[in-house]
Amino acid sequence: MDKPWKISRGPIAATELDVEKANAINTLLIRPVGVLPAKAGEPVLPFAVGLFNELRPLLKPDAGVTTLRRATAAYVHGRRYYFASAQPDSMRHDLDGEPVEPLSPEDRLVAQKRFLSLKQTTGKADVPEPTAPVPAPVLSKSEQIRAALLGKRNAAS
Repeated sequence: MDKPWKISRGPIAATELDVEKANAINTLLIRPVGVLPAKAGEPVLPFAVGLFNELRPLLKPDAGVTTLRRATAAYVHGRRYYFASAQPDSMRHDLDGEPVEPLSPEDRLVAQKRFLSLKQTTGKADVPEPTAPVPAPVLSKSEQIRAALLGKRNAAS
């Protein structure tokens, strides 16, 4: 996997989770930005280099920069964002969602590797291990009294 993909999957559609992450960013800003999807099905657009520095001036006075940084990180480190960035025809976009430059082959390869890594780990997480419920121990009346008395003695120590 040392070469970027050559076949494009076209625009990568945002899921409800992507939109929730985008909304988390937009609620911190004085106005919504066009680079983020507003509803499921809209394309996930890779950010232009330095876009976070353009988001900071749009931060609401009562919102913190750290909160914006975390919300943005949650969005850009998502599986579909990496998938969109890994496409051969992927472009970087400005705040308004306008394309500004193509992603470099190096950036596309990094996105491709991160996408595949996330796909592999989330695929494993989707299948939970079956666990048998552990029954509560059955205590006799005398064991319950003994445990209560010992608990009081340990609490007094």
